[in-house]
Amino acid sequence: MPSAPPFPPSSAAPNAAPNATGRSASPSSPDLIVIGAGLGGLCAGAIAARHGLDVLVLEAHSVAGGAAHGFRRGGFQFESGPSLWSGLGRWPSPNPLTQVLKAVAETVPVLPYHHWDLLLPEGRLRVGVGLEPFMEVLRQLRGPAVAQEWQNFLNAIEPLCRAARSLPLLALRPGIGSALTLGGGAFGLLAQAPQLAALGGAFGPIARRHLRDPFLLHWVEMLCFLISGLGLEQTSAAAMATLFGEWFEPEACLDYPVGGSAAVAAALVRGMERHGGRLRTKAAVARILVEDGRAVGVQLADSAGGEILRARQGVISSASPWDTLAMLPPQSLPQRWRRSLAETPACHSFLHWHLALRGGPELADLPVHTVWVGDWQRGIGAERNMVVLSMPSQLDPSLAPAGHQVLHGYTPANEPWQLWKDLERGTPAYETLKQQRCGIFHQVFDQLLPDWRQRLVLELQGTPLSHRHWLRVHQGSYGPAWPADRGPFPGGATPIKGLVLCGAGVFPGIGVPPVAISGAQAAHRFVPAAAQRRLLGELGLLGGATTSSMELPIAPRR
Repeated sequence: MPSAPPFPPSSAAPNAAPNATGRSASPSSPDLIVIGAGLGGLCAGAIAARHGLDVLVLEAHSVAGGAAHGFRRGGFQFESGPSLWSGLGRWPSPNPLTQVLKAVAETVPVLPYHHWDLLLPEGRLRVGVGLEPFMEVLRQLRGPAVAQEWQNFLNAIEPLCRAARSLPLLALRPGIGSALTLGGGAFGLLAQAPQLAALGGAFGPIARRHLRDPFLLHWVEMLCFLISGLGLEQTSAAAMATLFGEWFEPEACLDYPVGGSAAVAAALVRGMERHGGRLRTKAAVARILVEDGRAVGVQLADSAGGEILRARQGVISSASPWDTLAMLPPQSLPQRWRRSLAETPACHSFLHWHLALRGGPELADLPVHTVWVGDWQRGIGAERNMVVLSMPSQLDPSLAPAGHQVLHGYTPANEPWQLWKDLERGTPAYETLKQQRCGIFHQVFDQLLPDWRQRLVLELQGTPLSHRHWLRVHQGSYGPAWPADRGPFPGGATPIKGLVLCGAGVFPGIGVPPVAISGAQAAHRFVPAAAQRRLLGELGLLGGATTSSMELPIAPRR
């Protein structure tokens, strides 16, 4: 995991006057304070600023990006988070992150690529993105009948994929049941109301209705786990319909943002600042201030000076539900809601692996992206049963010095917190367990590059404790694990006026798209529907709609 100096205290605002607690209060208050500069918080800040609100985003780390930040060591640029991107390199795009970037007049250059590798119990596969490349893999691996079964499955879910594509996520209006703010353009969606409703459920029943071949079911469950950290039966149909609609279209490709995920975070910051928003790093929040049932500001941690910052309209927290709860005064919370937030189910955590390697053109055949699965029978979420490896320097040579490569590996949501909870970083027991558990990366990478140890320049390993330390995430979790088959997602609403949640677990799925739309929705809670419609019109997301208004209820996933 990334290394950075401890968060130093930051001085109080100039000319600040002491308040009743003896702390310093800022002489001016923004409209909104956003806690956390991960992609969710940055999307919230960017959209709010785009609508003219005065926004201050507070980040505990020294850099923005949250799980999507990058860090440098010895001339190497390492990734800390997302490794699979799509929809960044084109417009219009169904990716809500791209929609947010467009809203603040930002783009991120991307490098497209068209295949990824898999190390599966069936063997090593190179799979092209798009329908026909995967069909060819199926014909060779499982025969023409299974390939036809897959084609029939895609034909059956095509209406769901079409409905997902037709739904501009930036148009979602926050509130119970979620609504679309599309003006006259909403009429075109009425014919797709049954498909839109189906998107609110789980993907498992849909897949099992059409697939019988064991490999195809394993394949879909693997994709579900990569998307949500959950199995086939618990993953949102909306998340999977979006993925299938993008990955299996004729011109499908994957994107890698030039400069990595840090470049995406930087673009969001630039867009927010262009519209008057502000980012403050090394500013950990200790408390959310609640007065008369309303969120009125925050108090920074002692390590950040203990400063009190007030907000005129409210607070958006992109911290995890558990960490947000710890910032709130217990007496301000309805008992039932407090218990519900505390009992939010959590995904498991990560192991991380970062390598700097010597090797240039002779490594050209190594894949940009590899997913390894050890044993289908253990279950896709079994500990250390899946590893994801990414070598982005194969596409973007700026990430490493000439003649070198960088690699990022992680175990997605399958590392149990219980193994680590009683250890302390840096102790002999911790180091021993870290070496043991991260040995899984060695075993997997040996299959791709047997002589990697002779090429090694730098090796870094991370654990759930690393994840908790650097990202301040409860138990180092991948995020909330809301199963789509057990009722709606909780959404960003809270019983405290002016307090809204965004980030992982607010919108169906885990990863960049749901986090981005959760941030946009959080911002739109402080923006009139008419202003949201105007923004959609300026972005060309209304499909020729008039300025008339209507709200179209969709599946109650919020």
